[in-house]
Amino acid sequence: MENAYLIRMRTGNEGTFGSLFFGGKRLYTAELPWRDNRSNLSCIPCGTYIVVPHLSRRFGRVYHVLDVPGRSAILLHSGNYAGNSEMGLKTHSHGCILPGLHLGSLGGQAAVLSSRPAITALVAHFGDNHFNLTIEGV
Repeated sequence: MENAYLIRMRTGNEGTFGSLFFGGKRLYTAELPWRDNRSNLSCIPCGTYIVVPHLSRRFGRVYHVLDVPGRSAILLHSGNYAGNSEMGLKTHSHGCILPGLHLGSLGGQAAVLSSRPAITALVAHFGDNHFNLTIEGV
């Protein structure tokens, strides 16, 4: 089984941002800030997870992160924002991982950009295969 590595670089109320490495490629990620692994409010704990292809009615072809302690329905799907909604910031994540080709900002809030092409890159590389995702960092 192939491996991917998500290295979280910084976190704050606007989100947790990192780099996702696989097959010689690098994408960027946005996740919710750490809020003690609370469903819909927090990024998931660091660790190694099995990721499987998933067909979502809302997001189309994406990937599902399995066996996250105390959590379910964690996807890698398209989106831009992962801010703390309790502080009124925008979010497209309810605990999921949002990949992008770039880091930047939209409307004055930190975000990942070109998220749909990033999903396309993941699908082009992993296709229908399972892979291990190791998450490290802040």
